[in-house]
Amino acid sequence: MALELTDSNFQTEVLESDKLTVIDFWAEWCGPCRAIGPVIEELAKDYEGTVKIGKVNVDNNPQVSMNYGITSIPAILFVKNGEVVDKLVGAQPKANFVKKIEAHK
Repeated sequence: MALELTDSNFQTEVLESDKLTVIDFWAEWCGPCRAIGPVIEELAKDYEGTVKIGKVNVDNNPQVSMNYGITSIPAILFVKNGEVVDKLVGAQPKANFVKKIEAHK
């Protein structure tokens, strides 16, 4: 299952991690966010142990969202060694996520 990332655990779970972390910025009221939710969960299973897959609810965690300039959702950031290495915005097919993960892991 995808990690629940928050303003309080983001530093430890993402920035201090030596693994690629894929972060889905989403909200309950966002239709496209709900559409890719199952894809994010599938990726969490597929890459368990090798890549961290997490979700940030933008309504509950404004600090992380603001720090990364998230203005439209869903926004998916790919973070490695504390740096954003790639980004996707909007609902995407699973293959697009896989391609980016494979390029950066």
